[in-house]
Amino acid sequence: MEKTMLTGDRPTGKLHVGHYVGSLRRRVELQESGGFDDIFIMIADAQALTDNADNPEKVRQNIIEVALDYLACGLDPEKSTLFIQSQVPELCELSFYYMNLVTVSRLQRNPTVKSEIQMRNFEASIPVGFFTYPISQAADITAFKATTVPVGEDQLPMLEQTKEIVRKFNSVYGDTLVEPEILLPDNQACMRLPGTDGKAKMSKSLNNCIYLSEEPEEIKQKVFSMFTDPTHIRIEDPGKLEGNTVFTYLDAFCRPEYFPEFLPDYTDLEELKAHYKRGGLGDMKVKRFLNAVLQAELEPIRKRRKEYQKDIPYVYEILRKGSEKAEKRAAETLQDVKAAMKINYFDDAELISSQTERFRNQ
Repeated sequence: MEKTMLTGDRPTGKLHVGHYVGSLRRRVELQESGGFDDIFIMIADAQALTDNADNPEKVRQNIIEVALDYLACGLDPEKSTLFIQSQVPELCELSFYYMNLVTVSRLQRNPTVKSEIQMRNFEASIPVGFFTYPISQAADITAFKATTVPVGEDQLPMLEQTKEIVRKFNSVYGDTLVEPEILLPDNQACMRLPGTDGKAKMSKSLNNCIYLSEEPEEIKQKVFSMFTDPTHIRIEDPGKLEGNTVFTYLDAFCRPEYFPEFLPDYTDLEELKAHYKRGGLGDMKVKRFLNAVLQAELEPIRKRRKEYQKDIPYVYEILRKGSEKAEKRAAETLQDVKAAMKINYFDDAELISSQTERFRNQ
């Protein structure tokens, strides 16, 4: 079986460092690994419209922001297919067929759906499109017969529901869909990077993000204002690592080569952590190190983004070609699905022949 990877993001704005360590960095590594026959990266604008139906211009403007961040991080249109979800209409049709395989109560039990509904204050009036988001996601994944789906930990319930839909479809209609494997970040700190204020959710609305395209001075200001250990008042006080945002970011971003370059007093991150825990190490020294690390990580991304910004028509052409390729692949799967469900009436020569014979004998 061919190995195919599918993943993507909702175009809610510029991407931040949480997106980067949670999925983008891994996508580029997988792209360069040569381990996949096909890689599809989706800008999920149709899903973004489920809670932005009254503001389509916001979604429209954000598509180019996400595309620029994709390219800046190293996603290569020669190796990965970058496409826009709404430009592949087969995904909507697949979603419609899958709706018959899922109950309302099952959707209500989905932990991700429950938390997202609560976060958006949709409890009193839930848009149907938003409520059926897991079904739409199953259509996205199965349309490309994805064997691997890299996701963050918060998306696990959604992928489990996709697996359920695949199993249900195959049990009813015969083996047609491919059940995907879930690929989680291999670094615990990357599972869900907290906001700079220490809150579990990094969100534009909470103003606690560091964006991939931010200028050096903006990054520095945000790092220096980061939440640390509130009990670590004096330098000599022992410090805690648990819940300390600065060290969580270092776990996610720090590489061994950064120590001789930026903090030669320490050999590695474990030695730095040990010193902080026993006391005698100030928060600002650790923050200055983190700032140097983030600047080194984000500078090449920022520079590549500025280069792509010089030719926006080229970026749209990448998305157009990618969407055309994605639609062709999804159409093949849709054809298989309709054949399995026996609703491919005009392509079924055997059906037409049998019906011809049936009525000839009447």
